[in-house]
Amino acid sequence: MKDGFIKVAALTPKIRVADCDYNAAKICLMIDEAWKEGAKLMVFPELCITGYTCADLFWQEALLQEAKHELYHIMLHSREKDALIFVGLPWEKDGKLYNVAAAICNGRLLGLVPKRYLPNYNEFYEQRHFTAGSPEADWTEVNGVPVPFGMNLLFCCKEMDGLTVAAELCEDLWTPNPPSVSHALAGATVIVNLSASDEATGKGEYRRMLVSSQSARLLCGYIYTSAGEGESTQDLVFGGHNIIAENGRVLEESRRFGHEAIYSELDIHRLTAERRRMTTFESKTDGYEKIAFHLTPCQTKLTRVFDPAPFVPSGKADREKRCEEILMMQAMGLKKRMEHTGSKHVVVGISGGLDSTLALLVMTKTCDLLGMERSAITAVTMPGFGTTDRTYQNACELTRGLGAELLEVDIRPAVNQHFKDIGHDSNIHDVTYENSQARERTQILMDLANKKGGLLIGTGDMSELALGWATYNGDHMSMYGVNCSVPKTLVRHLVRYYADTCGDEKISAILYDVLDTPVSPELLPPENGKISQKTEDLVGPYELHDFFLYYVMRFGYAPSKIYRVACYAFAGVYDPETILKWLTTFYRRFFAQQFKRSCLPDGPKVGSVAVSPRGDLRMPSDASRNVWMNDLEKLQGNHTES
Repeated sequence: MKDGFIKVAALTPKIRVADCDYNAAKICLMIDEAWKEGAKLMVFPELCITGYTCADLFWQEALLQEAKHELYHIMLHSREKDALIFVGLPWEKDGKLYNVAAAICNGRLLGLVPKRYLPNYNEFYEQRHFTAGSPEADWTEVNGVPVPFGMNLLFCCKEMDGLTVAAELCEDLWTPNPPSVSHALAGATVIVNLSASDEATGKGEYRRMLVSSQSARLLCGYIYTSAGEGESTQDLVFGGHNIIAENGRVLEESRRFGHEAIYSELDIHRLTAERRRMTTFESKTDGYEKIAFHLTPCQTKLTRVFDPAPFVPSGKADREKRCEEILMMQAMGLKKRMEHTGSKHVVVGISGGLDSTLALLVMTKTCDLLGMERSAITAVTMPGFGTTDRTYQNACELTRGLGAELLEVDIRPAVNQHFKDIGHDSNIHDVTYENSQARERTQILMDLANKKGGLLIGTGDMSELALGWATYNGDHMSMYGVNCSVPKTLVRHLVRYYADTCGDEKISAILYDVLDTPVSPELLPPENGKISQKTEDLVGPYELHDFFLYYVMRFGYAPSKIYRVACYAFAGVYDPETILKWLTTFYRRFFAQQFKRSCLPDGPKVGSVAVSPRGDLRMPSDASRNVWMNDLEKLQGNHTES
């Protein structure tokens, strides 16, 4: 439960139709199993105590009484289990029979939630046996104790902020207006669905999509548990299709046609952060009854996947689709800006590195969209004190190969003159030495853009902007930045995608060599003709920084939580000490360098995270970082994943 994580379980026991004693015993065994796995929220299928396929046996008094008796047995069994458990059974109230989800915790019956929508079409005849539940919360008496009864019940954990659970049953989800919509707006962060959905060809895919999309619409965790092996196959087959989803992402899913238990961890704090951010997520709590329950706080062992490259799709097909989409968005952004300004020319500084290469590729795509000759692009190579033959040749050959104009301006004489003017010793390779080169290059590019009546296109990527790894009023500045919301880990894949798909062997070969070149600003003299200044040696690995950036910006994770999931995601790649070192660096630079981001040029947002001061990151340039650094300091000396 630390950091907002709670272990949940979707459990399908193998049952016998109408054998409540047998079914309850199987349910209790699965409770024990889930308890050993650390599950704090357990969900069983619809009518699992009796079986869903009892049909007219639901009218038999003996079955109804036995079902209630076995519910008490399950309650007694769960007294020492410290978990919120949902089980399904038929329940008689005021002369009517209801299909209900019983919520129990520590041996106590917390509430009964009746099914609202009873299917009575095709193979379903539920209205023959059951009455539809009412939204209004009512009360019923169980063993002399009043128990809430109704659809609008919220089960609220007193020990975990944000953990509020509500229930719906099977068909409720398949309707135009599922009860879960109201539940979520009333504050439920987790929806459980006790289901007995029979199988048909193609139905599994639709069911998966339905659960996933509902969790996305409602910004919630969704636990779907369905009846499986043991239900009657007289006319139907039940697959036991269990799904655990969170905000549109399926965390875990069972195989069909069996009886399985699946587990995962829901991130409750992530869900509440999303809801805070979404101003259109309205709160409507009228008509709901809140029932408190207690769970002993514990450390939740993580098993869910945290992708170490959250900006990059893991599958090849998805990744290629994403790359094509992003390249088009970058090109369309520049196309609009050129049309608006009447620009017939664009200028870019080309270094032979990844970022300037990507910018040049986007510019060629833009010219193609506009029906302009690629000679409208002027790519300027500006050799300095750190330029190597490898990057210089790649920059020149790529420009020529793409059909752009190549211009070379040696900045060394001008920079040396500048050193004389300001009284700087050129043998001192400090920040003045480095930034003077960057600013000289920007001056040249700006003036060339003016001369040609065009736009200077910026090349800096989002990872550099997050870290402030740019020279203020140097490479930090342009007239339009096409890479400003593309993280470094994705830049690499965009360039590779272009190399793989361009159909030009010469261009591909150049791009592959660019991809193999170490990331560097090339502002310090080379050593033996090779790059001496490697960015990742100075600021840390970009794959770590992009991971940090994603969880800082997208979900507002605390530093200690980012550290925890980073240790888990990068286990075997980076040790905890290294992760903590670079996480500290990230926060230090992120706060100190906001002044650079506050005056960023325009550029297109292409993903869910951006650092534009006009969009996703409206942050004061002089905000204190103490709260975040204090959280990191608590981690010093404790580098184990928890």
